[in-house]
Amino acid sequence: MHCKPHVMAPIVHPTQCCYNHTHSKTVVPHIHPQHTTNVNHQHFQHVHYYPQTQSAVNKASHQHFVSPGAGMMPGPGGMPGPGMGMGPY
Repeated sequence: MHCKPHVMAPIVHPTQCCYNHTHSKTVVPHIHPQHTTNVNHQHFQHVHYYPQTQSAVNKASHQHFVSPGAGMMPGPGGMPGPGMGMGPY
């Protein structure tokens, strides 16, 4: 005897917006004369250590599936949706 799995409502992610930008370049020379003075400093850092150990484990797993025949299923508005025959992303 096979029981049908419980199927949740689909999660619809926000639309991903893509932009194409074109740029041009204009070079404007700026001259900034400099003089460098080297100043040497000595600084003592007193570091105190307090060793302590701790551990925690958090585990999660995920699986993503594409249903058989997904290329034939229409998405919203009759158009194929993500994972439904639209090709690789």
